[in-house]
Amino acid sequence: MLRLRTFRPTNDKIVKIQLHPTHPWLVTADASDHVSVWNWEHRQVIYELKAGGIDERRLVGAKLEKLAEGESEPKGKPTEAMRGGSVKQVDFYDDDVRFWQLWRNRSAAAEAPSAVNHVTSAFSSPAPSTKGRHFLVICCENKAIFLDLVTMRGRDVPKQELDNKSLLCMEFLSRSAGGDAPLVAFGGSDGVIRVLSMITWKLVRRYTGGHKGSISCLMTFMASSGEALLISGASDGLLILWSADHGQDSRELVPKLSLKAHDGGVVAVELSRVIGGAPQLITIGADKTLAIWDTISFKELRRIKPVPKLACHSVASWCHPRAPNLDILTCVKDSHIWAIEHPTYSALTRPLCELSSLVPPQVLAPNKKLRVYCMVAHPLQPHLVATGTNIGVIVSEFDARSLPAVAALPTPVGSREHSAVYVVERELKLLNFQLSSTANPSLGSNGSLSETGRFRGDSLEPLHVKQIKKHISTPVPHDSYSVLSISSSGKYLAIVWPDIPYFSIYKVSDWSIVDSGSARLLAWDTCRDRFALLESSLPPRIPIIPKGGSRKAKEAAAAAAQAAAAAASAASTATVQLRILLDDGTSNVYMRSIGGRSDPVFVIVSTFNIYSSDPFHFSKNWETFEPVGGLLPQPEWTAWDQTVEYCAFGYQQYIVISSLRPQYRYLGDVAIPYATGAVWHRRQLFVATPTTIECVFVDAGVAPIDIETRKMKEEMKSKEARARAVAEHGELALITVDGPQTVANERIALRPPMLQVVRLASFQHPPSVPPFLTLPKQSKVDGDDSVLQKEMEERKTNEIAVGGGGVSVAVTRFPTEQRRPVGPLVVVGVRDGVLWLIDRYMCAHAISLSHPGIRCRCLAAYGDAVSAVKWASRLAREHHDDLAQFMLGMGYATEALHLPGISKRLEFDLAMQSNDLKRALQCLLTMSNSRDIGQENTGLNLNDILSLTTKKENILDAVQGIVKFAKEFLDLIDAADATAQADIAREALKRLAAAGSMKGALQGHELRGLALRLANHGELTQLSGLVNNLISVGLGREAAFAAAVLGDNALMEKAWQDTGMLAEAVLHAHAHGRPTLKNLVQAWNKMLQKEIEHTPSTKTDAAAAFLASLEEPKLTSLAEAGKKPPIEILPPGMLSLSAPISVQKKPVPAIQGSQQQPGKPLLLEAPPTTTSVSAPTPSESSEATAEDNNPSSSVTDPGPDPVALVPTVPASTSGPVLPEDAPKEPDIQEMSVPATTLPMTDPLA
Repeated sequence: MLRLRTFRPTNDKIVKIQLHPTHPWLVTADASDHVSVWNWEHRQVIYELKAGGIDERRLVGAKLEKLAEGESEPKGKPTEAMRGGSVKQVDFYDDDVRFWQLWRNRSAAAEAPSAVNHVTSAFSSPAPSTKGRHFLVICCENKAIFLDLVTMRGRDVPKQELDNKSLLCMEFLSRSAGGDAPLVAFGGSDGVIRVLSMITWKLVRRYTGGHKGSISCLMTFMASSGEALLISGASDGLLILWSADHGQDSRELVPKLSLKAHDGGVVAVELSRVIGGAPQLITIGADKTLAIWDTISFKELRRIKPVPKLACHSVASWCHPRAPNLDILTCVKDSHIWAIEHPTYSALTRPLCELSSLVPPQVLAPNKKLRVYCMVAHPLQPHLVATGTNIGVIVSEFDARSLPAVAALPTPVGSREHSAVYVVERELKLLNFQLSSTANPSLGSNGSLSETGRFRGDSLEPLHVKQIKKHISTPVPHDSYSVLSISSSGKYLAIVWPDIPYFSIYKVSDWSIVDSGSARLLAWDTCRDRFALLESSLPPRIPIIPKGGSRKAKEAAAAAAQAAAAAASAASTATVQLRILLDDGTSNVYMRSIGGRSDPVFVIVSTFNIYSSDPFHFSKNWETFEPVGGLLPQPEWTAWDQTVEYCAFGYQQYIVISSLRPQYRYLGDVAIPYATGAVWHRRQLFVATPTTIECVFVDAGVAPIDIETRKMKEEMKSKEARARAVAEHGELALITVDGPQTVANERIALRPPMLQVVRLASFQHPPSVPPFLTLPKQSKVDGDDSVLQKEMEERKTNEIAVGGGGVSVAVTRFPTEQRRPVGPLVVVGVRDGVLWLIDRYMCAHAISLSHPGIRCRCLAAYGDAVSAVKWASRLAREHHDDLAQFMLGMGYATEALHLPGISKRLEFDLAMQSNDLKRALQCLLTMSNSRDIGQENTGLNLNDILSLTTKKENILDAVQGIVKFAKEFLDLIDAADATAQADIAREALKRLAAAGSMKGALQGHELRGLALRLANHGELTQLSGLVNNLISVGLGREAAFAAAVLGDNALMEKAWQDTGMLAEAVLHAHAHGRPTLKNLVQAWNKMLQKEIEHTPSTKTDAAAAFLASLEEPKLTSLAEAGKKPPIEILPPGMLSLSAPISVQKKPVPAIQGSQQQPGKPLLLEAPPTTTSVSAPTPSESSEATAEDNNPSSSVTDPGPDPVALVPTVPASTSGPVLPEDAPKEPDIQEMSVPATTLPMTDPLA
């Protein structure tokens, strides 16, 4: 229940402390008057200053600022150079602090039955007054320091400007008129309250005539009549009530009410919110007492001494669901936080926690005792309590996961009134709530504009909720922490008291008890009225063996300890029991003791799972109780979809989301830390954390198992239909008549899972821009409001835009974050188009989902994609792409095509997903600007491009567009081929072929894919034209591949020969016995000879030349030199060029290894090249063209193995055949050829 959240050690004792409501900031002042602002979440110091004395850094900074502004000589002593004196109070002030102070006062006043209507209505946010600045305000004896934590600029107000009286305490006053200057009231040592304006920094008002002693505390609150009041306590022991309503402009205000509170002086005052009653005041005094006061009659309700002999120095109102009967926290100078029970019970004081057990043991010296000097509870997160001690700051956390004892009942069909059951003070009560007006944006008038010109769905104003609390005449047996849950049918309510442990099952119709017993945990089945419960008894405490005493006493104590240990081990063995509730209202046990474990057991129940432990099996089947999933770490909570299709497991830093059908599948996790609970609404998971409300949109996508399951279901349906027909009509029903059947080629594309998180609400004020960036220059004419009007007009145009037909359009992608209700929340779910929440005070709150960005997603997730597209007309068109991507992830590609604002690129993807290939082609033609290309064969080769006229410049643009989207064109052709839409494929092929005929336009793999597709579609004319164009632009490999697909051997050789790839041409001619072999070999050898002759000679000296001449073979005469034979490099088995060529018809066997075997002809190895192409045999090419939707499978690049110049394919095969390993062009620079003849007969010459 209790743990240390964070700890910051200090050298001096902490005497003042305060928490910021929305940021993780904590300000402290120690006994040496050093003030420090600390980020307790990241454990970083934000700012430090010496407030009691003179802070040199601030003094230097102030002088530099004045020099920058042009003031050379300071006029008098700067205020930063004044000594502050002892720090009396520290606090934050900004728009968040102001809002939540007003919210606390109004919500406490609205609880009273006599509260006036305007108090109970939804609280509208006040206009921002600090313009994005965050002030740290330090009240010292001699001056007040206002420091802006954004710009780090400060303002010191000396006590001379406040009648030269010492400042002892302060409180911020809220004006009723929006946008007015913030005011701060200071309590003086003379009993007068002085009010300072934070705009003019002048004294504007005094509260006089009340106190005779120095004022020690100030606090504002609101009466149930709606009047703003200020209460002050002083050293004279008086509590005085003042009017804090600033309607009157009187500079001197007199007290409304004065009453004697404490002897010896009032130390602190606090406001307490009471469920169903008027707020109360809590005061502590120097007389060691704590008093509770009514705010209607201002009579004393109760007075107690929390800790005898010690006076309280801090008090906080507290309302935590884990301790429902505790409502006040207080501290004295010891090591405890003390809690006071509700006056309805006993008003006893008991220690909530011992702080010395939380801090690290090395921090506390052995002879040093921990002492608490100040304490504050977090205003919005009641589970956090910060204390200032003599060893540092301790932030404690009290069970952040516990939720209010409330459960929502199912709403009858057609009813707008919803209800929930809750437990308070041993009573079962009913809460009825509904939206108070049909004018709410969630109920249909979503297109309207409010008076300020803001789209209502965008507005921050909360929805008005009408709620009534009713008594149920059934008491509950315990008042401790309870957990409520409703059965799936809504007929039964379960209440579990885990600390007792005890449970009761109530029948909702008459609130009679159906079942009860001992249990720590209980969980309902999501589809039937049955539940699993965890039976266990709390382990008894082991007695401590006392030191000393007789031997018999020691033996008895040891025996008792042994017995207690055995009992504890027996108690820790948890037993899960399964019970079912029958229609007659009786409970029956139909499975007991499913499993006994000695480790902690965590119950989670769904249609097919029952219990698990740490580490736990995903679930156990209800019928067989066997695990149906693998091991997972134990979650803190689970949430099951009503249709048992999805489930969510909550962990401390993230939430794991899984799909359950057709089998368990992990979808992903979302980084939402410290989540306390969640509710599913179709494919929407609404999550509550201590500071935010989030919505996770979930879709499982399409996995292979889903396609298999769908096929199995269709087969089962057909079998069932056949069996039914046989049963009805006999065997004759199986006779079928063969006829023309059209099978629709439906492609089921796999789709990955989708998770998208949207934050709906948080505590923070929407960020506003600092005033020096936004404030326009004021007009010199007094009373001229043209600037204000202009600013309003600009704000209107920024916030809304008007679509066709005058429909207001939300400009933002998502709405501004709404205000999250305070404290732990139970998420009820979505009803009436809003998200309902219930807080710890049993009040219902509605979070609007009417912003089009949210509403469209909610409708799509719910399954109504058509309405989502209709709602998109209220969303600015620049956000339609984002929405279309979301709908595509949800599986609504066809519906997303109807969004008017989507881009062409996304439209193409959606059309491909939804098999609308005609629309995909139109998008592709528009994107590539190629509508007029490919209508006739323009035959664009290199010469044509050079002679293009200015009229044909758009052709170049079109070809560039086609090249940019070449992959999309190929994908579209494949999709059209797969669905037998030949005309679409032909149109795309025309454009791609036109682009392929330009040099360098398409890559090699794209050209090969184009050739395969042209052949597949029988476009032989375009294919031969493509070959000629490729030859003319020098792409020999691609041209030969296209010629191979075309089946033209002569064209293949021409492609190689014309582009200088003679080695490939020789091999091809030799392998197929072509008559052009000799000519090709001669041409190849001539080219090699030229390469060697043109190699540059290196300069050598005489000695080197002489040594080289010794190694060379000597020529005896010039005649022999002239007879030196030329270089001949021949294919294996071919005679010399001087001999007559006989065409070989038999294939030469391929030599696989690189090792040369004796007696075999010489093999030449070409260096490996990575861009070689293997042309298939006719059978292979026909297979490849038949499967051209996957060109990569039919066009393969061989690896860099050495290529033997030996034909490996039988020469007798007909058609264009290439060797198995594609011929590589030998690199002449790397191959050294000696000047001697290579005889063919010598294998290793």
